Amino acid sequence: MQLTGIHHVTAVSADAPGNHAFYTGVLGMRLVKKTVNQDDVTAYHLFYADKHGSPGTDLTFFDWPAPPERRGGRTVTLTGLRVAGEGVLDWWRARLAGAGVAVAEPTERDGRGVLDFTDPEGQRLALVDDGGVGPAHPWEKSPVPAERQIRGLGPITLTVPELAPTATVLTEVMGMRAVRDYPDPVSPNHRVHVFEMDAGGPAAELHVAVRPDLAVARPGAGGVHHIAFRAPDDREHRAWVKRLASFGVPNSGVVDRFYFRSLYFREPGGILFEIATDGPGFAADEPAETMGTKLALPPAFEPHRRDIEAGLKPLWSVGG
Repeated sequence: MQLTGIHHVTAVSADAPGNHAFYTGVLGMRLVKKTVNQDDVTAYHLFYADKHGSPGTDLTFFDWPAPPERRGGRTVTLTGLRVAGEGVLDWWRARLAGAGVAVAEPTERDGRGVLDFTDPEGQRLALVDDGGVGPAHPWEKSPVPAERQIRGLGPITLTVPELAPTATVLTEVMGMRAVRDYPDPVSPNHRVHVFEMDAGGPAAELHVAVRPDLAVARPGAGGVHHIAFRAPDDREHRAWVKRLASFGVPNSGVVDRFYFRSLYFREPGGILFEIATDGPGFAADEPAETMGTKLALPPAFEPHRRDIEAGLKPLWSVGG
């Protein structure tokens, strides 16, 4: 039983149309699922990913009318987006700067080239050169050339006040390996500790920054709601429920999200974790060729479609 990497990261936006315009128009990701938050159907749940909506490529957003996140600890503080190719970070810096995005200069971190930037609501992101390792599924309708497109997620950085409790859950409960550490780029007197899953590599790494000096972050727009890890199938997913229970970790039990099965719990720093199955996938209820072009609702919500649609704002203009 082994987690195989990052499954998705879910963040918060207070501007769904602007969010859609940025992630599809500037970053060139595909909107693979336009649906609703299954726990709050007044809010969109938008999934941006590669051509197929492959597990490990999904950056998703809840659309909530929330104030900006108050920065601090006990939350996800940086989401990596993997790219590859000679000169790729310089190319992206020029593209982002040309779009008016707050973007840094390319640098090296933990042995990889990185480019830090924020989206229009302050979501902290970094393009990470993954060396082209692993499959890529570019979307032919993206405004970004295939060889420059975002390949997937990772690594993801958490910030917690102390290492030991979180590290114990990551290694003893979740089976990750502690492999190295490096200076925190935000606060060089502190360290970031790297944990890897399965075969390792940036798509299967969790970076844990230790910052006892920070207050607790207040959730809001421009912040991350939770991070999910990959379980390959339902059998292993059920085994994770039993494993968490055997360690006395409070959890949600299996939650059927239709596109995947979920299991939620909090690590000791208070950050919400999810273990999600790779399938069934986003083509479960609409053709793969047209995913994301209309509001998709799991079968349990379909009888309420009219009321749900009436409560949602337009995501794009007619013809957009």
